[in-house]
Amino acid sequence: MSIEEKTQALLETREKQSGSKAYQRLAALFDDGAFTEIDAFAKSTDGYAEVAAAHGTIDGLGVYAFAQNSDIDGGAMSKAQAAKICKLYELALKTGEPVVGIYDSIGGRLSQGNDLLDAYGRVLKTANNLSGVVPQIAVVLGKCFGTQALIAAVSDIVIMSDQAELSVNTGGADASAAQNAKKGVAHILAKDEAEALRTAKDLVALLPSNNLSSACVAYDSIEAEAAAADNMSAADAARAVCDAGSAIELQTDFGEGARTFVATVNGTTVGLTVLESKSLEGKACAKAARFIRFCDAFSMPVITFLNAESFACIKAAAKLTSAYAEATTAKITVITGDAFGAVYIAAAGSGAAADMTFAWTKASVSALTPEAAAVIMLGDDLGGKLKGSKDPKTDKAAVIAQYKEENLTAMKAAEDGYVDDIITASETRDRLIASLDMLSSKRVSTLPKKHNNLYI
Repeated sequence: MSIEEKTQALLETREKQSGSKAYQRLAALFDDGAFTEIDAFAKSTDGYAEVAAAHGTIDGLGVYAFAQNSDIDGGAMSKAQAAKICKLYELALKTGEPVVGIYDSIGGRLSQGNDLLDAYGRVLKTANNLSGVVPQIAVVLGKCFGTQALIAAVSDIVIMSDQAELSVNTGGADASAAQNAKKGVAHILAKDEAEALRTAKDLVALLPSNNLSSACVAYDSIEAEAAAADNMSAADAARAVCDAGSAIELQTDFGEGARTFVATVNGTTVGLTVLESKSLEGKACAKAARFIRFCDAFSMPVITFLNAESFACIKAAAKLTSAYAEATTAKITVITGDAFGAVYIAAAGSGAAADMTFAWTKASVSALTPEAAAVIMLGDDLGGKLKGSKDPKTDKAAVIAQYKEENLTAMKAAEDGYVDDIITASETRDRLIASLDMLSSKRVSTLPKKHNNLYI
């Protein structure tokens, strides 16, 4: 075959490959649709490998991405596919750049037998080794069952389109995007493939490239989303302090009582955790704990907006307490309402090792709930106040409310050193910006150990 014929064959092969779903998805992901392919002509059982792997830029930042090619034998996992993905992971490790995985596969090449087990194992091991070194984003656009679902689920953030299916059950049970969102597996649901890829691009632009880099973003003009107000919920207040249009919420359908956002505040990428519930239940604590660990892995400051009275689950509360205590990134807490006992200690006090704790003027801080504090501190006086009452229940609630208003105040907490400053709602963003600037060079030395054993 002449050089001209070889060149023509190469061009025809490239043109054929560029028309596949995998290549089109990579083109939609990368800036200007341009990317450098990795192992472009690697062969599998009866054709080219069932995945396209590449390097390119998103918003000017270097990124590695692979897309399972369902146009080739349904994108089935094989030794060749595993080798391409592992090579991409290893390059990401060497260069410190994020990985985006696009999943769309009918399963694995069962004809490869035990070699397929080894292929899955190598990909899963490499992905886990990469965890906490560079951000990993999984974009599930088609089927993703069995072991492949495990590989996608170990990513930091999982995005699913409306037609995607994700399940460790090879039969596809409980696999829909909505079901995975309710279970907390899917962090973001997208209405279609295009929105899923756009969201992945937005996240890459926000997140640090690796565990040693900064995620600061320079804007010519940065405006707040809104002005925080005293009558706002903690979640609305959290959104208000963010730079306009920057907040991306994760796991909206999981863990009621906790909300988590990746956003920027005056150009600095932060993780916003909102704890707002009379009693924080287990899923809410687990959601917040995982998010805090994710932020800490990449040194993203954690800003917590707190308005909660108690924990409903000891084990989940221990997870959350552990996540706060072990995190060495900058930690700032804003108490917008109530912060009592274990909740205050876990998220705002010495247990959380919070660098700065602010309280709104209406905040209430106490080692006990108002009911318990009033009963203990008022003692016989409480009975005296209720003596002869025609409606003891209502009158007791009024006495407790009065005790809370007079004794469990933000000012009292500040006087005792449990709050750094009392601020108005409208001052919140400015105080956070100043605190982030102050803590930008924070360094903490930790004891030599592998990890704690409190999160599982």
